[in-house]
Amino acid sequence: MSPEDMLANSGNAAWMLMAASLVLLMTPGLAFFYGGMSQQKTVLNMMMMSFGAMAVVSIVYFLWGWSMSYGTQDVGGIFANPFEFFGLKDSITDADGNYIVGASGYANIIDVAFQVTFAIITVALISGSIAGRVKYGTWLVFSGIWVTLAYFPLAHMVWGGGLLSGSENGLAAMIFGTTDDGEGGLVASVEPIDFAGGTVVHINAGIAGLILAIIIGKRAGFGKMAYRPHNLPFVMLGAALLWFGWFGFNAGSAFAADGIAGLAWVNTTAATAAAIAGWLITERIRDGHATSLGAASGIVAGLVAITPAAGALTPVGSMILGVIAGVLSALAVGLKFKFGYDDSLDVVGVHLVAGLWGTIAIGFLGSETGLFYGGDYKQLVVQIVIALVALIFTAIVTAVIAFALKPLGWRVSDEDEANGIDEAEHAETAYDFA
Repeated sequence: MSPEDMLANSGNAAWMLMAASLVLLMTPGLAFFYGGMSQQKTVLNMMMMSFGAMAVVSIVYFLWGWSMSYGTQDVGGIFANPFEFFGLKDSITDADGNYIVGASGYANIIDVAFQVTFAIITVALISGSIAGRVKYGTWLVFSGIWVTLAYFPLAHMVWGGGLLSGSENGLAAMIFGTTDDGEGGLVASVEPIDFAGGTVVHINAGIAGLILAIIIGKRAGFGKMAYRPHNLPFVMLGAALLWFGWFGFNAGSAFAADGIAGLAWVNTTAATAAAIAGWLITERIRDGHATSLGAASGIVAGLVAITPAAGALTPVGSMILGVIAGVLSALAVGLKFKFGYDDSLDVVGVHLVAGLWGTIAIGFLGSETGLFYGGDYKQLVVQIVIALVALIFTAIVTAVIAFALKPLGWRVSDEDEANGIDEAEHAETAYDFA
């Protein structure tokens, strides 16, 4: 990269480094959110699952994750050659020592920094579905395998030119054909829209959480005792950090400090505020109370729903999306009691449900192609297809990994679960009083 190029793109580069830092902050924020929702005797383990994901996924991503996600040597539209850029080879500087220019006009290594944070938070999200009963070592092994076999392929499929992208070889092109991209190539006539990770992050993590919760099994007292959050201020602090970090998540996915980033910022706030209202109204009608836990959970539901749609909706459309997400998730968190799966901290009810809604709703609310804005049915069909394919792909991969790790041992002993996983797994307790 020449000095002139670096200067011309320095504003975008600075914004993207800040966005990467914001998204990285989301994982410690999630640790507070999940930790507060956990029992007093399991809070450290819950937070350590997020910090463990930061360690394992970062190492794996820099070794082969970037290559598998964004390499040029495509393998069946599912993933890229993990050895092409292994260890970030040929991803930082060229033969002359100049920084390689990435797709957005600034140093490619900045894109690596941004994308690794998405992989980290996706794995950490899954941990909430299996809180309080899983061996820490098995969780770390799962994290490395799952991000390799589920996250990297899905990131390639959606954002790396694979099957779920708008490429001429993707599923959308197979369904509705291709059109000239204006540069001598072809793209899908109706391109899938996933601005910042409805499929790659939230549907991915949500269905993985459901599969793990089913295979690993319920906590000892599930359905017989109430598992109340031990520290609601932690939950609200975590929600606040997530909301703050999410501006890097969504506005950063514009890959420039421009109008699209500004629109994503406003849409993120609009949808999240509406989702809080939707969740609290639902609680008030159903239970007679609007709770702090509901407000915090509504924040996350709104953030999740707007993630795939942040650059495709108007602010008013984002409010509609958000309020429906709040209502749907507030209702969905009770499904685990009806169907008997122990999704400890409501990963399914919030991330899977709101992620599906946000991805599919673009077909209705997209300002350029949505049905409510004069578009036809095609965008809706494409959005449903990419959501279902992501759902099925991750469900199968997660189930295979979960069963393969059974000899390693998923569950702590009944005694350790009863006494508290913090002391059993980490020889520590969060508090000095009972």
